[in-house]
Amino acid sequence: MANIKSQMKRNRQTEHRYARNKAVRSELKTRAKQAVEAAEAGNAEEAEELLTVAQKRFDMAVTKGVLHKNTAARRKARLTAQVRSLIG
Repeated sequence: MANIKSQMKRNRQTEHRYARNKAVRSELKTRAKQAVEAAEAGNAEEAEELLTVAQKRFDMAVTKGVLHKNTAARRKARLTAQVRSLIG
């Protein structure tokens, strides 16, 4: 446990950021899974809509500093390829 006041504050900030980042990462997984499940069910229109939402969430995670931009780009590309292969 830290004894220095500035380190105590830093620890509190880290906990706060960790919780926020965890929520964002969890949402990314949920959105991606919803898009894939819709594509597997054969619902092409809904799958495309959910794919767009998932891509937007990936971009938002980049702006919040949760993901690196190349990581988000890679995940978006893989998700798009997976959904499109299941649809068509």
